[in-house]
Amino acid sequence: MSTRTERACMLCGIVQPLKAFISKGCPNCDSVLDMKADDSLTQDCTSPSFEGQVALCDPSSSWVSKWLRIDGFQPGLYAVKVNGKLPQDIVDDLKSKGVVYRPRDGSAQD
Repeated sequence: MSTRTERACMLCGIVQPLKAFISKGCPNCDSVLDMKADDSLTQDCTSPSFEGQVALCDPSSSWVSKWLRIDGFQPGLYAVKVNGKLPQDIVDDLKSKGVVYRPRDGSAQD
């Protein structure tokens, strides 16, 4: 369960305080989701509702990072499941950039 100030990125699942997403952006997704200084985009691309947390120290050698599909991401705290989905216009924008969006809410099928 999350606290009021923590949010999880709906694209990569990293958990940070809302203020960190607004001031620094997402350490993994900033090149495709420029949330920095955009309150509205930050609200659309992050969720205050997530389940479970995993502390990731060494993404390249962790089996959990491979299982959660975060093995190429920065070390940090990640949600196991992020409730909510990105708005369709953002999904379309990601697709045009060659980024495949897989919802982290458990609805994605392999």
